[in-house]
Amino acid sequence: MFIGEVVGNVWGTRKHRSLQGRRLLLVRPIDPMTGARIGDAVMAVDGGVQSGPGSIVLVVDEGGSARGIIKDEAAPVRTVVCAVVDAVSSGGKVKKYT
Repeated sequence: MFIGEVVGNVWGTRKHRSLQGRRLLLVRPIDPMTGARIGDAVMAVDGGVQSGPGSIVLVVDEGGSARGIIKDEAAPVRTVVCAVVDAVSSGGKVKKYT
């Protein structure tokens, strides 16, 4: 899992049938306390949380769990946005995003 910022949408003219009606997003990992970028953007499926560009999100980056979130064990999916983050608390500090 990681926390990231949605930085864009992905469009495809053809999708696997299990992805029909699901949004594809570009998500860049960030440091949850500073918001600093810490990696390259990856493509993720929106797991039904209605996130979009600018959203800070929690991302599952493991195939079995990702397929469980979208409830399709045959889906060719590894990375899914599973929550929109309101705040992060670590070491007595709180970073609010909403």
